[in-house]
Amino acid sequence: MTTQSQSQQDRVAAFIDRHDLETPPAFRLLDLTSEVGELAKDANESTDYGSAPDELDLSADELGDVLFALLALANSVDVDANAALNEALEKYETRLEDAESPGSGR
Repeated sequence: MTTQSQSQQDRVAAFIDRHDLETPPAFRLLDLTSEVGELAKDANESTDYGSAPDELDLSADELGDVLFALLALANSVDVDANAALNEALEKYETRLEDAESPGSGR
C-alpha cells in the first residue's frame, strides 16, 4: 500500500530494491527503449500500420511498463522525475508563450 507522500519514483525504487533488480543505467535505458518499442508495436498493429488511425489502442499495462522503466532509469541516474517533469512543463510553457509551439524548433 502506498501513502500520498510516497512518490511513484520512490515506489519503483523500493520495488527494485525489494526484488534485487538493480542494473546499470545503460541497461535501464535499453529497457525503456524496448518498452517504448512494445508500445509502438501495439500502435502499429491496432491501427493496421497507420491505415486506421482512429483504431489506436494502447494498453494501460504497456503504458505502465514504460512508466516503470522511465522511473527506474531516473532512479539509476539520480534524477528526480517530478522535478524533471516540472522543469519540462515550465520550458514548454515558455515556448508556447514565445513561439506558440511547445517544440524546440530544431
